[in-house]
Amino acid sequence: MREDFLPYGRQWIDDEDIAAVVEVLKSDYLTTGPVIAQFEEKLKEVTGAQYAVALSNGTAALHAACFAAGIKEGDEVITSPMTFAATANAVLYCGGKPVFADICPDTYNINPEEIKRKITDKTKAIIPVHYTGQPCDMDEIMKIAEEYNLLVIEDGAHALGASYKGKMIGNIGDMTTFSFHPVKPVTTGEGGAVTTNNKDFYEKLLLFRSHGITRDADKLLKDEGTWYYEQQILGYNYRMTDIQAALGCSQLNKLDYFLEKRREYAKLYNDAFKDCEGVIRPRQLPDTLSGWHLYVLQLDLDKIRPDRRVIFDELRIHNIGVNVHYIPVYYHPYYQKLGYQRGLCPEAEKLYERIISLPLFPKMTKEDIMYVIKCVKEIIGVYIKR
Repeated sequence: MREDFLPYGRQWIDDEDIAAVVEVLKSDYLTTGPVIAQFEEKLKEVTGAQYAVALSNGTAALHAACFAAGIKEGDEVITSPMTFAATANAVLYCGGKPVFADICPDTYNINPEEIKRKITDKTKAIIPVHYTGQPCDMDEIMKIAEEYNLLVIEDGAHALGASYKGKMIGNIGDMTTFSFHPVKPVTTGEGGAVTTNNKDFYEKLLLFRSHGITRDADKLLKDEGTWYYEQQILGYNYRMTDIQAALGCSQLNKLDYFLEKRREYAKLYNDAFKDCEGVIRPRQLPDTLSGWHLYVLQLDLDKIRPDRRVIFDELRIHNIGVNVHYIPVYYHPYYQKLGYQRGLCPEAEKLYERIISLPLFPKMTKEDIMYVIKCVKEIIGVYIKR
């Protein structure tokens, strides 16, 4: 058994990252300064989007996107239950109602047919979540959005650098949100962003992230001098700092390498578990390239004796920091108090009982991967029904 703990995710910080941050610390700007614009330009290059707006975290990005989309009281927004609570919370922040559509049992992403079933005359938008970095079936989702005149806000927190039919995530829906938490594809410590090709959304996002205040002379209702500014909406202080943006710029320089390592290690897992009785590997849609933020292994409970918790605890005993992503959002006590009940999304609920996230991050070694594989196979082997 290894002595050190292997987490499910961990940031990669090197001397180049540290030097980039130190350079900002020695500059005139620590908060919103010129490096923000540099970071946004790099995000545009990565995604192919026309506009990018950096924000303080991924939740702020979701909130800002819902605001820009005009979500308000009485509006419904359809999303997946297999996500972190922030996806649905952002709808609540704007006064809207999250509506949960079930997932596809093979890809674990939101099922377009289930989206259609949940549409009402109150539906305003769809928030598909690219769960684990695997792109959703965006062709079908965009067709539904066009048919019912709905906006699409992609939750791309897991999917920076992923692609769908040759198109980068961040350049398909009306807006796409990203997170730069330490375990995400790249990190700024905390941080987020929204990309879009819509200038109107872009301008709303800029206003929203900075108290609703503008100094843009073209947008001021009057001009009392170069010092003058106006608060035109009720916005938030969701600004990213130049310190964070400097780290983000340096990290984006390594994104291709990070993705290469994630995909290499995911393939090692896939190959190792191909003929492993008792587990089900994640499936990828054709013509997609996952960002492999997470490697989610599903237990085949028809073939093994114990429930998921036994396997989970055994792996933890072996110092493997497995995790579970995610508890269906509407299981949380807060959502239960809002009136959501179990049974809404049977496929998501079934999946939740069976999944374990294995360690997957670029700073792992092949030896780490092989240790995880060995432990999973040995532990599963003990509990196979005979």
